[in-house]
Amino acid sequence: MRKPVIVAVLCLAVSAAAAQAPEPPLADTRLTVHTLLREDIFAGFLQSDLARLARAEQNIERLLASRPASRAPLLAWQASTLQTRATIAHETGQTDQFRQQYRKATDLFAEAMKLAPTDVGVFAITGGTQVTLADRLPPAERAASWELGYTAYQGLWAMQGAMIEKLPLHHKGEVLAGLAQTAQRTGRDAEAAQQVERILTLLPDTAYARQALVWKNDPAARSTGKLACQTCHAPGTLAARVAEVAKQP
Repeated sequence: MRKPVIVAVLCLAVSAAAAQAPEPPLADTRLTVHTLLREDIFAGFLQSDLARLARAEQNIERLLASRPASRAPLLAWQASTLQTRATIAHETGQTDQFRQQYRKATDLFAEAMKLAPTDVGVFAITGGTQVTLADRLPPAERAASWELGYTAYQGLWAMQGAMIEKLPLHHKGEVLAGLAQTAQRTGRDAEAAQQVERILTLLPDTAYARQALVWKNDPAARSTGKLACQTCHAPGTLAARVAEVAKQP
């Protein structure tokens, strides 16, 4: 099942060794665009590695030309890179650049979701980007970003809620955490509380449940604390997938 594997595409531990990551083999169509792009993009927004981010941006353009069937997820990844640059611009006082890049990112997210309203990857990229970056934005854009994240996670739930208990821990946890965190940040406190209870029920004795319990018992922790990205997505790394497909006949 490929789609469930994409659900938490936005949460991956990026190690120091990843700084020397080889050039992604874009011509290998056995690898998804997610596998080819995400590590460079994660290095951009987790480590502010602009060289890796620039490589991802260049590779997105190449993939848009060579893989037209993947246009929607590629536009979502492009939006994610733009929101990363917008966030960095805001934090470095480049106000005009921030507003321009943030507006482009928002437009591209909307286009991607319109093009592919049932593509799990598009909604995971959109939601995960907001969960990762929204709190670093100015107040007005922060509110809009969290609202977009809420919409994306609601879309994911509509597509995968029926199978949530069957998903691997990481994917299940990231969907539920995203639902809870975006609900809380958008003022839907009762809904957030319901999702916290769902995490406690479905994911006992996990990092998600431990953080959810903190949220339940300490209201002050909810406004700044995070529920998402509590586990890693290591099996989906580029190196692992390249090695895996190399063994295929």
